[in-house]
Amino acid sequence: MAQEFTWDDPEDLGILLCERHPDIDPLGVRFTDLHRYVIELAEFKDDPKKSNEGKLEAIQMAWHEEFLDRTQG
Repeated sequence: MAQEFTWDDPEDLGILLCERHPDIDPLGVRFTDLHRYVIELAEFKDDPKKSNEGKLEAIQMAWHEEFLDRTQG
């Protein structure tokens, strides 16, 4: 069974987003698009309405860290 993630798993979601969208710089992604990207993940199993700016920012920063690791490391 695949792992399931919620808004409280920013690091895992950041890794998944980096895998799904390897050419996108996460710092250029609007929160509305980030929200859509997250809820479109098959592994995401939470209420889309439970997101907030803090949770989206944590996901964006985790995605950015993973993006830097992959592009600069």
